[in-house]
Amino acid sequence: MSDKLTLTAGPPANGGSCVARHEGRVVFVRYALPGERVRARVVADHGSYWHADALEILDASPDRIDPLCPIAGVDGAGCCDLAFAAPEAARRLKGAVVANQLAKLGGFDWRDESDATAEPVGAGAPTGWRTRVRLDTADGRAGFHRYHSAELVTDLRCGQLPEGALDGLGENGWPTGAHLHVALDDDGARHVVQSGPRVGRRTATRVIEGDYEATQRVNARVWRVPVTAFWQAHRDAAKVYSDLVAQWAHVSDGMVAWDLYGGAGIFAGVLGEGVGERGRVMTVDTSRGASRSARAALADLPNVSVVTDSVRRALAAQSERADVAVLDPPRSGAGREIIDMLAAAEVPRVIHIGCEAASFARDVGSYLAHGYQVEELRVFDSFPLTHHIESVAVLTR
Repeated sequence: MSDKLTLTAGPPANGGSCVARHEGRVVFVRYALPGERVRARVVADHGSYWHADALEILDASPDRIDPLCPIAGVDGAGCCDLAFAAPEAARRLKGAVVANQLAKLGGFDWRDESDATAEPVGAGAPTGWRTRVRLDTADGRAGFHRYHSAELVTDLRCGQLPEGALDGLGENGWPTGAHLHVALDDDGARHVVQSGPRVGRRTATRVIEGDYEATQRVNARVWRVPVTAFWQAHRDAAKVYSDLVAQWAHVSDGMVAWDLYGGAGIFAGVLGEGVGERGRVMTVDTSRGASRSARAALADLPNVSVVTDSVRRALAAQSERADVAVLDPPRSGAGREIIDMLAAAEVPRVIHIGCEAASFARDVGSYLAHGYQVEELRVFDSFPLTHHIESVAVLTR
């Protein structure tokens, strides 16, 4: 095996690579675009397939641009793995990947891959959209990890972040093994919280700048969310998804709704307003910090109950059927067991959100196996400059 190959990149693959072939073997090539001829370095041998990085572009795609992130790329930070693709082209690649995964893993034909695309979020700006980020530390400095590496890149000029977002955080004598959580909130304040390094069984947390909680707003509702807890990274995503859930849930007075993997209760808010005083909403998450934020933000909605537990245990404890369930699971997806429980509970309408194409497709396939049909499906470019997406589907039966 030669570690340097000349390859022609084929269609996009899930995970940010393009599919190429060398002497009959599949090679997943990062930092290439479909149709490009590249000089690539093999970085991993998995037997039946290889992974490679494009080192030199011999014949460039018309969709290739000067990178919009100065620190990403081969041997750079792993932050912006599609920074070299024109934003419109990147959205087409993402749509094609989701269509492929849905057909292959979910048994659902959404769109032809050549006609699929992800939608921009908010104004659709490819840079400066991220409002939350975590940095790791080593040798007194903070940085981003290289792709699949423990090594850090300490140049902090990531294209996803607004200019100045990380000013003053690069060199500050940070202890090795700490995490720096940075949030730019909806009041324009920056908050920096250090967690770790872990000492024995204890992980200390201290506020470096601002407060431990950041102010986040969606329409007229206000949340105070720990900087270390989950909140949508894209400045416009929380509102876009909240408005979409309000539109697609079809709730009315007296209905029962479940908000599963609910975090700080963004969706529980619009569901609680929709079901009225006679209705009931349960929002479930394992995070105590997120649950505290949900209880405070939704205190004016007595019809919303906040449960700090696993979704599996919370569903097992329910004695009444929900009219609609909203799921926003982690990257690994909800999985067959949870979807089996929703089907057994005879929930007629489900809004399922997924941030990883393969797990989202498998979850859609599990719903279809229970007789659900896909009523609506949209894919969002919620993470510009990267291969990541957010998909939202309505499933009914």
